[in-house]
Amino acid sequence: MSKPIHFEGRPVWAEISLKAILHNLASIRKHVGAQRQVLAVVKSNAYGLGAVPVAQALQKAGTEWFGVTCANEGIELRGAGIRRRILLLTGFWPGEEKRLIKNKLTPTVTRLDDLVHLERAAAKLFRGKRRMQFHLKINTGMNRLGISADEVDAFCDALKKSPHLQLEGTYTHFASAEDFTAKQTSDQELLFRSCLDRLQKRGVSPGIVHMANSGAISARPSTLADMVRPGAILYGYYQSFDPPQKKQEVMGQMPLEPCLTLRARIISLRDVPAGEGVGYAARFVTTRPSKIAVINAGYADGVVRARTNRGHALLHGQCVPLVGIISMDLTMLDVTDLPHAKIGDVVTIYGQDGAARIDVSDVAREIGTVTSDLLCALGRRVPKFYV
Repeated sequence: MSKPIHFEGRPVWAEISLKAILHNLASIRKHVGAQRQVLAVVKSNAYGLGAVPVAQALQKAGTEWFGVTCANEGIELRGAGIRRRILLLTGFWPGEEKRLIKNKLTPTVTRLDDLVHLERAAAKLFRGKRRMQFHLKINTGMNRLGISADEVDAFCDALKKSPHLQLEGTYTHFASAEDFTAKQTSDQELLFRSCLDRLQKRGVSPGIVHMANSGAISARPSTLADMVRPGAILYGYYQSFDPPQKKQEVMGQMPLEPCLTLRARIISLRDVPAGEGVGYAARFVTTRPSKIAVINAGYADGVVRARTNRGHALLHGQCVPLVGIISMDLTMLDVTDLPHAKIGDVVTIYGQDGAARIDVSDVAREIGTVTSDLLCALGRRVPKFYV
């Protein structure tokens, strides 16, 4: 384990390795080829890891685009000195157009009506001096956001009536890029390419074409197109592929380094007799005389409640089980087999301690969720140190 970080306040902290993130960016670039642009997905505070410091490091490394959810996230990056292109991945709300233009944010058009709002704002603010650029999202099977394939002709007609707008890029989003037991992704790709062909036949250039998210970047080379959109893999976490052996192939082709370490100190130790309940509702009952440790981290800090009585943390390079219901601020561990444990010892929730390691992706599989769910659970009150 690395030397503990010292600071004032609750003894829980996260270490985010910018070096690992930059390594992953380089690995992704090598994998997809230098001719392709990278849109780094830093939405939801860079998956809970800190959008500003992460984006600042990525900008210095030459990242061409950043992907955020909404205008507020994009404006935060602009205020922190991010000057690269920023794409709003989930579109915009009517009335936001002036903010988008003022902050040089690139909107996504997900409905035909979006063109009307953008054209009106661009005509008023640009007065014919230039055109507002946007990206078009096409729904190919996710059935969430985007115009449908049968709306492509109507989109072309509407765009030709919008002289102050320019289609800069066209994209879609895969629902199950990591699932190689089904044909949904290949069906989506075929439909998307047919929509691109339709645009071109109507005299509309699709601009920058992009469709590959983390799963597709890793294992579907036909989807790489002009730009790729890494999310979880940028932070060092592979997808849960089906079949599972696909992951081993991907790891050999695109090596990644996990960027997150989450640690806390033991704040209490208690000897508990056999047959006693521990924590809310006595969901854990000791089967032997036990030593129970308490750490100052709970589900408000990123130790998700779904890990109640499931899984382990690391202490002195050894796995120790999580016991009892995880509460908002505290988590308990059974350290009976480590008699030298003492108050102040560092517990590793995610990361490495000696030869042992627990990664976020391992825990995600353990409790049946996705890595990004756990990364986003990292609480804002947890001090973050960029190492």
